[in-house]
Amino acid sequence: MVDYQAKKINTSIKIDGDLGKDVWENASWSKRFVDMVTGEAGMYNTQTAILWNDTHLYIAFLAEEPFVEAQLTERDSIIFLENDLELFIDGGDCYYELEINALNTLYEVFFIWKDAYKKGGKFDIPAFDVHQSQAYTFGGDYDRTGASFWKGTHPRGVRWAFTNFDMEGLQTAVKIDGSLNDHSDIDKGWSLEMAIPWTSLSLLANGRNLPPKNLDVWNMFLGRFQKLMVHGKEIQPHPATALNSHDVYDTHLPEKWSKVQFVL
Repeated sequence: MVDYQAKKINTSIKIDGDLGKDVWENASWSKRFVDMVTGEAGMYNTQTAILWNDTHLYIAFLAEEPFVEAQLTERDSIIFLENDLELFIDGGDCYYELEINALNTLYEVFFIWKDAYKKGGKFDIPAFDVHQSQAYTFGGDYDRTGASFWKGTHPRGVRWAFTNFDMEGLQTAVKIDGSLNDHSDIDKGWSLEMAIPWTSLSLLANGRNLPPKNLDVWNMFLGRFQKLMVHGKEIQPHPATALNSHDVYDTHLPEKWSKVQFVL
């Protein structure tokens, strides 16, 4: 079952955060994002659209938000501590995570399943040196208790997480419809626009066509996390919505992500 069909275009897109451009007006926008666990409609409307051409993958998000907030400005800050929009791309033995807040601050991580990291293998390259200071092991979201303390609960176990990874050629831009960090008014929300060169996705392609062929399918997580304060206390964990539900509060489950089909 396909969750979204990404249409091919014959033009390029200027990445400036403005989704009023004709190319996005004519795109197929997704359904409203749903609660990642229950599948119920999200509290605030969030939608995505995906387009592509021979050189780039293009992804856009529209996020309804009455009080647009963002404080973190340093690249690779822990963006999910704030309101954010997220993209994960599955590469079989690896996957990529991108989080962005309304200040267009980026957080990127490249994950490689430990069982796929072999000496002399395709991941045994300087960019993924496990001895460098920004390489960590990761067992999954909220998994490190009891019997799952070391390996998490996913059948494949631990991933290597490389937090110094930067997607080559990535372009992102945000546009705010309202006023940032000002609760004296009601905002409409914010939009995010991004472009990724296909040439930068070779490891994630895992032998698949680059650019894709008609009807090729990739697994992607397209989601949103929302910081909420109730009676002066922050709700934990942050409510999460996505293109489709996972039945569990864990973004790091590639087998649960949305199936995006590329069509001409």
